[in-house]
Amino acid sequence: MTDVLDGVRDHYRATGLTERLKTALMALGPEDQRLTPQQLGPLDQFHTRGLAATAELAKLAGITAGMTVLDVGSGVGGPARFLAATYGCRVTGVDISESFVDAARYLTERTGQSGLVSFQTAGALELPFDDGRFNVVLLQHVAMNISDRARLYREIHRVLKSGGRFATCDIVLNSEVLNSDAPHYPVPWARTPATSFLLTAAATREAIEPAGFRVLAWQDDTEAAKAWIGQLRASGPPPSPNLGVVMGPDFAQLSANLGRNLMEGRLGILTAVFEAAPINT
Repeated sequence: MTDVLDGVRDHYRATGLTERLKTALMALGPEDQRLTPQQLGPLDQFHTRGLAATAELAKLAGITAGMTVLDVGSGVGGPARFLAATYGCRVTGVDISESFVDAARYLTERTGQSGLVSFQTAGALELPFDDGRFNVVLLQHVAMNISDRARLYREIHRVLKSGGRFATCDIVLNSEVLNSDAPHYPVPWARTPATSFLLTAAATREAIEPAGFRVLAWQDDTEAAKAWIGQLRASGPPPSPNLGVVMGPDFAQLSANLGRNLMEGRLGILTAVFEAAPINT
């Protein structure tokens, strides 16, 4: 377990990330110029379909002003900043990567949102919060790195208020895939299968519901993701700055393999929202 955790942490280490971001963001203006979450979208939405996926997930989750929201696996903070700016909610992000957390805090200062958005280093299996603290928990493209799904979903349920909502958008294994059709690696969340723990959509639901959740929304967004990838390919090189600043020079290969896996039917995209029900003891 520790070796796997270290492998995941190494994948997202991103040494010197904040300094790279400072340099890259000079293209958008001087250091003292306030930036908007939309300006940062090309480099801080570390998941398929980018900002559009975050916006749709937030709408499905019913986020409103005054809510407390937890973003598990918050990366460099793009979804958290977008939610706070759009809804006026208070958002806390946690991530296993200290480099990502440092970068998230820096970018949040640049958008002037430090009063509503905060970040801390923590693992998804041991969330450093009291029971029943949040109205909504978001999990976007994170579960693929976690082998103990039952513990993950129990922990998310623990920190949710009764009746709170758990909104997830994750990559899933196609139920028709055989061993010979295993995903191509490296991909954005793992350079080898050693730190990739994909489940099918059905197996994901079977892991979530026993933790105390009732499904409210369930949709297959694979075709939308494939269309998005097709648009990216047709539009040529991505604008700068982009996610390559965050993930390094091999991000193009990681991204290309994700697209290949989706196009070949090896992987899919699941979007779902659940309600936290009381657990009978």
